[in-house]
Amino acid sequence: MLLEEGEEPLSDLGRRAHAAIVGGPLDPSRSSTYPPAVSLDVLVPAASSRRRRRYRYRLRRLTPVAILVVVAFAGGAWVGAHRTPTIIQAAGSGAPPAAQRAHASRSASQRTPAVPIAPLSLVHGRPTLAGRVHVGLSAVAAILVDAKTGQVLWAKHPHQRHPIASTTKIMTALLALKKVRPGDVITVDPAVTRVPLVREGLRAGEHVQAWKLFYAMLLYSGNDDALQLAIASAGSKAAFLRQMNAEAKHLGMRDTHYTSPSGVIDKGNYSTVWDLAAVTRMALRNPTFRKIVHTKVIHVRWSAPTYAKIYVNNNSLLRMYPGADGVKTGYTHKAGWCLVSSATRHGRTLIAVVLHSNDIYGDTTKLLNLGFRDS
Repeated sequence: MLLEEGEEPLSDLGRRAHAAIVGGPLDPSRSSTYPPAVSLDVLVPAASSRRRRRYRYRLRRLTPVAILVVVAFAGGAWVGAHRTPTIIQAAGSGAPPAAQRAHASRSASQRTPAVPIAPLSLVHGRPTLAGRVHVGLSAVAAILVDAKTGQVLWAKHPHQRHPIASTTKIMTALLALKKVRPGDVITVDPAVTRVPLVREGLRAGEHVQAWKLFYAMLLYSGNDDALQLAIASAGSKAAFLRQMNAEAKHLGMRDTHYTSPSGVIDKGNYSTVWDLAAVTRMALRNPTFRKIVHTKVIHVRWSAPTYAKIYVNNNSLLRMYPGADGVKTGYTHKAGWCLVSSATRHGRTLIAVVLHSNDIYGDTTKLLNLGFRDS
């Protein structure tokens, strides 16, 4: 039993009670026989009464403290509930602090829906030479554009959709050059070795510098190179195709859709001469792209057992037409012969596109001559 300060042991209480019963104080020196001892059970009611008194005493002392705690809590809650409106009102009455202005700006930007970015207008205007000259072309569709301004000079079925074969690789190069640096070393994915012809013969697992893949894709027109650059850029063919179609939309290519990074698949892979001129105009802004498509032939070192490769540009216009400086040929049975080309004379660059032509170089020469003669 725990004793508090000022309390007596039960044994002393019992002795005093016993002394009171026998009629005098307890004297241990007396030898007379004491009456029978009184049971300590008679003390229980007294102890219980004492505890009740102590309990009531403590309760009276703690009650005011509890009331003060409750009042303080309620007062704090009331002040907190009414503080925010006061600050907002004060902030609105004058120039808000910098932190509040920044917070308000962020809140406004979160509430305001994002404004969609308008597509670029890379090719525009009515053909300036329309009706002034007659140009007989074998191509089903063709266009001539000023590379600097994007102004259309001459056009034949400019918005007619057609399969575009390997001219698809212009968009592939445009996107891949944004993600892959020419000096990056790429490990060839096994999937690229199974792509349909034309292939340059990449081997699964071999390590190739990216610039070699760009030259092979744009000069030799390797479909395996195009797929490898697509995977290296976006992680997968499907992801890269999504990027291609998103970029086409951003460039204002309303009549273009890609289903292959190489153009080897005709189904669903289409564009127009107008849209091809637009993507070419954008691609020519990249100096690396311009350098590659202007290259006639390049010798490349390779790992064993190949040791070396020679890439010859399929675009024979580079060797036929003075001032020609790009860009890409294409062919499938369904698309026919296609050519996107550029040439520069006296500081002026023109872009010519012909699709499904029986004479891509003859048709292109006529268009370029027309443009330079008019300048």
